[in-house]
Amino acid sequence: MIRRCVPRRCVAAGQTAGQSGRCWGGLVVLITTLALVGCRNDSKLAQQIQSRRQAKQQSQSHQDHLAETFALLRQFIELEPKRAQRQIAYHLNRWSDTKPPSKATVPELVKTIRDILPERQLESRIGSLTFQPSDSNHLRDSYLYQQLYNWVDTPQHDDALLAEWLKQQSKELGQIPADQLRTATRLFDWTVRNIALELDQQQMPAPPGPELPFGMTFRGAGYRQTNNQCLMRGTGDGLQRADVFIQLCLQAEIPAAMIATIDGTSGELTPFCVGVLIADEIYLFEPRLGIFVPGPDQVGIATLGQARSDAVILRRLGIAGLDQFTYPIRKEDVQQCVALLALLPETISPRMQQLQSGLTGERRMNVYVDADQMAEQFDAVTGISSVRLWQVPLLSEIYKVACDQHAQRDPVFAFWYFARWAMLDADYEMAKKLSQGRWQHLVGQFSDSEDESQPGARKLYLEQRSPEFEIEDLRIDVDLQAAYGIRRRDLGVDGQQFEQQIAQIQTMMRLGKRTATYWLSLLQADDGRLETAEGWLQKRVLDEDQQSYWIPAARYNLGRVVEALGKTDQAIEIYKREDEPQEHGNRIRARLLENQTAP
Repeated sequence: MIRRCVPRRCVAAGQTAGQSGRCWGGLVVLITTLALVGCRNDSKLAQQIQSRRQAKQQSQSHQDHLAETFALLRQFIELEPKRAQRQIAYHLNRWSDTKPPSKATVPELVKTIRDILPERQLESRIGSLTFQPSDSNHLRDSYLYQQLYNWVDTPQHDDALLAEWLKQQSKELGQIPADQLRTATRLFDWTVRNIALELDQQQMPAPPGPELPFGMTFRGAGYRQTNNQCLMRGTGDGLQRADVFIQLCLQAEIPAAMIATIDGTSGELTPFCVGVLIADEIYLFEPRLGIFVPGPDQVGIATLGQARSDAVILRRLGIAGLDQFTYPIRKEDVQQCVALLALLPETISPRMQQLQSGLTGERRMNVYVDADQMAEQFDAVTGISSVRLWQVPLLSEIYKVACDQHAQRDPVFAFWYFARWAMLDADYEMAKKLSQGRWQHLVGQFSDSEDESQPGARKLYLEQRSPEFEIEDLRIDVDLQAAYGIRRRDLGVDGQQFEQQIAQIQTMMRLGKRTATYWLSLLQADDGRLETAEGWLQKRVLDEDQQSYWIPAARYNLGRVVEALGKTDQAIEIYKREDEPQEHGNRIRARLLENQTAP
């Protein structure tokens, strides 16, 4: 009896034409023999084997395409953006082709942003089931925030002011809500230490900017840089700090939103705190002040419910005897508030919901949020009258496009617009290394990889710290110019223009050096090396000969470091320093520290 219907040698790969003919001849004989002798019908078995083989191939294809996507995300900072975006969209669409289509619907909250996002863009960014190159920006940020959350959520990043209170919450709330609350405090604390506060009103002069839609003003608070720019540059105003903190909470699967008061007459919204929703209570964090809202008797973190019932809660956000530090929001203002969800259109799209289902294990990150479900959670809290999508993140995208286009038409504006962050964004080697160092810092890669193939943030920052004599010699040292990618012959400019370009690059090198020095001091603190961080902040960043716009943030971080080292009096003295951008919140921290250490 014949047990195999297809001889193995006839289906081997790479047969010649003659061999193929002989095989077909053999098959004819075999089929005839089966008809005469009678062979067990294995067609169903063959179909099952083929189905299993196809399923395995599809599974491997899914795995491969997601692997390629994450490989691109991990290296995003080193890649040419447009090409990386196209590759990411390609791999995700190939992965999506073998998945059942998403049945998610467009959230009801979309109606709250229809006035600033045209219908065609809404359909493209939310309704489309096809991944687009522009989706990579959302995925890049989600990856960055997930990696950041992973290493920040550790005990060494606890705020000592809240240690005893958080222990008590484990008994009162239960372990899971208390853990969520502890995680939120770590993420907020990292945000205020690492995102240097800018004032809402910019003080430095600037050339005329572009005409802006939707009532925006040039250099307006909240939208004058995108969320990613805020994170990569490490600086932002109170609203931008709020957005960073919210995105970190969302990666930790903790509902968070911007809480705003609403004017009963005009309907105008005034955002004032980030609300973190835990165990049916909204806990308040003040990003402009850089401090959580102290609870009753200045212990722990206040909830919205406590702020609505006790006028002292918000009154204590003022500083007695200093009228300029009176807190503008009162108990009466927070009786009915609006929760603003910081969700870009891609975050609530069906395709991101589909992708979310495939992200497991080491690839786990939150790329999708059920906006309607989160809205229901916030809406159920007493004191929240409505829930909307926050327009500010979208406005920041519109603002950036307008400024980029204006820079193409106005050279004076272009120079001002790009100059400050050229040491991070410019297309030359040192700028690329500084941006890579910042990326490695954010993802928690402080030291070189084990095989030393990937330098860590510490090494990349140190490479920015060129000695002053080397920066000076750039003007005359041809070999040094070549090392920095500068060649007069290639530039095709006269002597005066070349001198100007050398001077500009020297300025960028000094800015890059001081920025890297400041970030390196933060990295030491993030890595638990407090004494080393103290030395870097005092002797290098705050050196009178190395002045930069990082000085106020460096002083605040020095206060946090010496506070953690037990030097309470020194920390309080730093927090009470006048004319700091965050002086208001710093003085509140000094008061809390004094209360905690008083007999």
